[in-house]
Amino acid sequence: MATNGPFGIDPEDFERALREAGTELRDLLGKAGGYLDRVDQGGVGSLTSLLGQFVQPHRPPEPERETAGETGSGVWAIYTIDDIGQARVDQVFPNELEALRAHRDNTDDRRRVRFLPYGVPASVLDTP
Repeated sequence: MATNGPFGIDPEDFERALREAGTELRDLLGKAGGYLDRVDQGGVGSLTSLLGQFVQPHRPPEPERETAGETGSGVWAIYTIDDIGQARVDQVFPNELEALRAHRDNTDDRRRVRFLPYGVPASVLDTP
């Protein structure tokens, strides 16, 4: 009893009780924040943002949007850049693999492969 301090409480018990109280308080704030996110009506949003500073609700990451190249809404073009920087499309392919196979033996550094979404003019391939 003499090693438990003036109040008869073991320091380890005191630390454990504080740690558990902190965990329970965090859980309570998290539940309150989740409830306020669902109920969010006039004026409650400010309280939610205040609680959000202490407890961030777990939200799954938003899936990345597919690009035009991933959805296939375009063509793969093999094009050549002339001496003044204008592009001239040589061949068009429905997928990347075919375009790269056709371009694999290329030795001309002015000839390139690029995806062009539908509706985009070939002039975007021009070099400035």
